[in-house]
Amino acid sequence: MPELLNDDEVSTALDDLPHWQREGDALVRAVEADSFAGGIRLVDQVAVTADERDHHPDIDIRWTTITFRLSSHAAGGLTQADVDLAHAIDAVADQG
Repeated sequence: MPELLNDDEVSTALDDLPHWQREGDALVRAVEADSFAGGIRLVDQVAVTADERDHHPDIDIRWTTITFRLSSHAAGGLTQADVDLAHAIDAVADQG
């Protein structure tokens, strides 16, 4: 099982993730798409990345606002896998 990050490690990780914030035991980012279809395309691209990593975000779709929530449920909080996926989501979101 992956190791949980401590508060200092999460804070340090967030220094390199300016679009993300911590909400309890999760990292959260909202992305505003140019259209509903654009948001769905973003979700589809993130789904491919998540499947490749075998680590999946919770995703909330509200018209053009897509919110990603990362937490390692099996570990009971934030792990390096969440930080790594946050960077991967940023790369996908910043393409569009």
